[in-house]
Amino acid sequence: MTTVEHDLRAYRLALDLTAEQTSAVRQHAGAARWAFNHALAAKLAALDARMSTIAAATAAGADPAAARASAPRIPTKPTIQKALNQIKGDDRTGVDGLCPWWNSVSTYTFQSAFADADQAWSNWMNSLTGKRAGRRVGRPRFKSKRRSRDSFRIHHDVKNPTIRPDTGYRRIIVPRLGSVRVHNSTKRLRRALDRGAVIQSVTISRAGHRWYAAVLVKAPRTAAAPTTRQRAAGRIGVDLGVHHLAALSDGTIIDNPRHHRHARARLTKAQRALARTQKGSNRRRRAAATVGRRHHELAERRATTTHTLTKQLTTRWATVAIEDLNVAGMTRSARGTIEAPGTNVAAKAGLNRAILDASFGELRRQLNYKTDWYGSTLAVCDRWAPTSQLCAECGERANLRLSQRTFRCPACTYGHETIVDRDVNAARNIAALAVAVAPGTEETQTARRAEPDPRPRGGNRSGPAVKREDRTLPGAATPVEQSTGHPKPADQRSLPLVS
Repeated sequence: MTTVEHDLRAYRLALDLTAEQTSAVRQHAGAARWAFNHALAAKLAALDARMSTIAAATAAGADPAAARASAPRIPTKPTIQKALNQIKGDDRTGVDGLCPWWNSVSTYTFQSAFADADQAWSNWMNSLTGKRAGRRVGRPRFKSKRRSRDSFRIHHDVKNPTIRPDTGYRRIIVPRLGSVRVHNSTKRLRRALDRGAVIQSVTISRAGHRWYAAVLVKAPRTAAAPTTRQRAAGRIGVDLGVHHLAALSDGTIIDNPRHHRHARARLTKAQRALARTQKGSNRRRRAAATVGRRHHELAERRATTTHTLTKQLTTRWATVAIEDLNVAGMTRSARGTIEAPGTNVAAKAGLNRAILDASFGELRRQLNYKTDWYGSTLAVCDRWAPTSQLCAECGERANLRLSQRTFRCPACTYGHETIVDRDVNAARNIAALAVAVAPGTEETQTARRAEPDPRPRGGNRSGPAVKREDRTLPGAATPVEQSTGHPKPADQRSLPLVS
């Protein structure tokens, strides 16, 4: 029997809820929060009992391995749900219990919350044992009504679906909520269902002042091949930055919209108004809602810019080459310690805000899966390659200061006859040095598993950047002598972002 591979995709829809539906989604979100906290409390209690049992057995002279094997286990979703069924009660029959109101929300709200608690616990355990890469995952925390995000997930029987688009393109049916009007359109979702996709679940969450539904579908995987236009365009190098959001190896400059700078005045005003309110008051609640709305508006503008840029890159060229940036290291605080305080802390904080506003990590994440969607290939340049210092024509190194925005080669005429932006020169080097990675794989070296900087510590590390492996392609003398396949125009064009 042939096994068909599938992909999971989510279609995010903004909802236009009635007052009754708004009350219902708030109730479901509260039930999901309660269920998560209940499951986490059971796990933590079992952990305390397990540690006490192991400690007592070990103190009595038992073998540690045998003590761990006989100690109580951490309960998982089936155990927690079975125990809750015995004590939850039912307000319809007047039976008091732990949550007699359970029948007023979908049962999948509890089941998905228990599954989320299992996943959070597994992430913590895997991080402690070293099975999970990346930043350390802390112990799961209880969800607060005032600080956690309102969210819940509902599943259904895929053979008898109860989550489906309603008549037309502006409504969707959700169990316990009925027919819900959406602010945008369900056309893309309907087309996916017509191609054989199956709805798995719907996650309803609140962001700012709006409620959203993320419909998760499972669709048969189709092998995407580059189009004729993509093959003709070839490879494009992308240099991400703060001065420009992106510089392309064909000379195109994409301006940085600087969303945070433009929204900072309104956000600061809202935050100051919140700081002047009294805790627990209605005025503070309204001020907090305003702050949340400002943050949500900023996040939506930033997401629009990021999605537009990544789709343009992945649909226009056959190969997209980028740098392997260490965003966590780039945005590390410069405050230092009490014994050794940092310098230029305010300037570094402003730079950190600008880097995070540009969303380098999110750009990389979207390119990773969108290249697989649209038939293109993602290529990654070594983190330590001196792309801004090398001449894209001859490979000679020129020590540029950060204030120098143009590149002039000290060995050849590159950059002398025509003005070449330093970011464009870096993008051309990225296009020449980048190596293709497998589509849809998590090939990024995380902070905990990345190899250290090979340059000597101390000072500004001005020594040459040593690459981890040879990037020279077969038949080429040096990596920088490889052609990127793009013309080098004299003028630097600006590409506006069109959503």
